[in-house]
Amino acid sequence: MTTNKPKTNYLTDKKFPFCPGCGHGITINALNKALQELNYGPNDVVVVSDIGCSGLIDPLFATHTIHGLHGRSPALGLGVAMGLNQNKGKKVITFIGDGGATIGLQHILEAARRNVDMTLIVLNNLLYGMTGGQISGLSTQKYKEIIDFEQDIPPFDVIQLAYASGARMAVRVNAPNKIKETLKKAIETEGFTIVEAASLCPSYGMKRMNELVEVIEEENILEHERPATQIRDNQTQSLIDKSLVIQKKYDSDLKERKGILIAGSAGGGVQSAAKYLAMAGIFSGLEATMKGEYPITVGTGFSVAEVIFDQKKINYTGLDKPDYFIIVTQDGLDKVRKKLHPEAKIYIEEKLVTPELEQEFPALIKVPFSRLANRKSMALAAVTYVLNKEGILPIDALKEAVSTHRLKDIFVGVIDKVVGSLVEN
Repeated sequence: MTTNKPKTNYLTDKKFPFCPGCGHGITINALNKALQELNYGPNDVVVVSDIGCSGLIDPLFATHTIHGLHGRSPALGLGVAMGLNQNKGKKVITFIGDGGATIGLQHILEAARRNVDMTLIVLNNLLYGMTGGQISGLSTQKYKEIIDFEQDIPPFDVIQLAYASGARMAVRVNAPNKIKETLKKAIETEGFTIVEAASLCPSYGMKRMNELVEVIEEENILEHERPATQIRDNQTQSLIDKSLVIQKKYDSDLKERKGILIAGSAGGGVQSAAKYLAMAGIFSGLEATMKGEYPITVGTGFSVAEVIFDQKKINYTGLDKPDYFIIVTQDGLDKVRKKLHPEAKIYIEEKLVTPELEQEFPALIKVPFSRLANRKSMALAAVTYVLNKEGILPIDALKEAVSTHRLKDIFVGVIDKVVGSLVEN
């Protein structure tokens, strides 16, 4: 199967982090033995873990490991498996708990539907072990009868659901002495396979194996004759090849690092203005970074961007104390109000200035940005105004940057209007 020399042990020397008597360790040890017998090399296996008790396994495996978000390990595993599809000597093994399986059930069904070569191990201890023993969507009816909770709400049968979604093989195993052979068969089967392994939670659930047998669902093995999906690689043009190459065309008199913070409203062109400002710096032979921040709603609320220029390499994009503030709307002012400091030059839309703000920052530079451009172009107009006043970069470099946009004529018109108004004044 592989030319790598197999390891005697696929586990590290780390102590298992589980509570004494936890059944998760049984499955992990069984997997270790299954991999030994299947003769995989440690570099041939990718183990993907989830959040919760099943997410503690990463340090235990001497293989490649990836740690995911709660309920998302099947999606991560699927992505890795699709990337390794052409390499038949590799295997992706993904872990998830019953809590994670409840949260990320759709990811399991999607992986089963796609039927890419991957094995998913569901460590079902019938509860959320890490957060206090709450029941999960896989908690059985018999278990819920014991704890007197949700008796009339049936659990998900993840094996039936995965099988119905197209899993090549879906197995529930209860007996510890069957787990190794079940895992071997699942790993050997090409396509998406899922193994639900019943396990004990000694802290919040059962203490003895006979208790688990009484409340767990019966073992079930379901198989399709469906062949594994083969991923076809499509050759497309590299995104890197499409990237704009910016060559120095202008000179800048900048001697030391400068940081500029632009604050406005979502949909007001703040991010675009910052992008073109950064590009203008690169056209001027400077190192430049641009970092944006805006709410998840995208179309409403604040929009803030930070741009840094330097003659030297910039290793960190954050701005603790900007040298220049460009504030064009109330949303932007509200967002950056606590960052304002007297050492900075603060250019602000004149309508936003209050007596209190002016008293705290008497050196405020009030500018009628709203009269220079409309809402969508006001941030670009403000950037043009400050560049012209401060002489940080040539205005022609900013024009060069906006010329890469399909609306370049409109943007250049905004820049020319601002520069013209400054000349008139």
